[in-house]
Amino acid sequence: MRVNCEGCAGCCVDWRALSATPDDHERVGPERPLDDVYNLVPLTRDEVRDFVNAGFGDALTPRLWERDPASENESDDAASGRTVDVDGFDVAAIAGRPAFFVGLRKPPKPVAPVGTDESTWLPTCAFLDPESLQCRIHGDDLYPDECATYPGRNLLMDVESVCERVEREFGEPGERLVEKSVPEDAAPLFGPQALGGKVFAHPEPDALDGRVDRLAAGEPTDDDRAEFVGTAAAASPGMLDRNDDAYERYRARALDADSWVGAAIDDWQARADGADATNAEDDAEPALGERVEEARGAPETPGWD
Repeated sequence: MRVNCEGCAGCCVDWRALSATPDDHERVGPERPLDDVYNLVPLTRDEVRDFVNAGFGDALTPRLWERDPASENESDDAASGRTVDVDGFDVAAIAGRPAFFVGLRKPPKPVAPVGTDESTWLPTCAFLDPESLQCRIHGDDLYPDECATYPGRNLLMDVESVCERVEREFGEPGERLVEKSVPEDAAPLFGPQALGGKVFAHPEPDALDGRVDRLAAGEPTDDDRAEFVGTAAAASPGMLDRNDDAYERYRARALDADSWVGAAIDDWQARADGADATNAEDDAEPALGERVEEARGAPETPGWD
């Protein structure tokens, strides 16, 4: 599998605002994400632990799903534990426990992705350098498996990849997805083995009152995120049980995180809000990554030479 990523970052940036026909593929089906994050990178339990242990708990965020109100058998879903009501949302559940992923946050950054010439403020992976459009942890031990194997699983399941969407919208076939051989490590984590490994279940729906409402509004607090991060890190693969000692430990570590990522996210958000208020297009400078991220300790990227 070979891909041409230079000047693209289509899988790392929410570029729907640049599209004449924006795709909403993550909201197809009976369960719809409560958040509006595009191409959230789902992490495994071990990856969640690694990020938290490395001090990057403030880079993580949860995703929950709501059952489509138009779907059939809504009452049957609730009776069987496939959904549970939290904050007025019909949240997808496993045995009555709200189900969720944990992924990487996407703050607004000044970027020019998918081969565009002019930069603008777009939701962008917390670890992406806005100037080079390269991942700051590529090749690092923290680099997620979901990113390392992309788009192999899409090809395996015959699902359109972001590479192909970018080609359709901004380029030519084969320009980004250069060849389509499926790598050996592309097998997806499906079925019961995904439980506690990549899909998690929160054991206390009542403890999520207010949190689900804030997640749906795109305004989760640090405490909200840490609640889900701690639960994911304390999961047991193949089981619903949560190790409460591990939960308390990882939740505290996530809440105490003070990494360059978290500080940069706050800075990016403030700058983007200021640009929106003044409509200052010249504020969308990708080179700001050096001041906002690298000055706080972010690793540099090698460039494309």
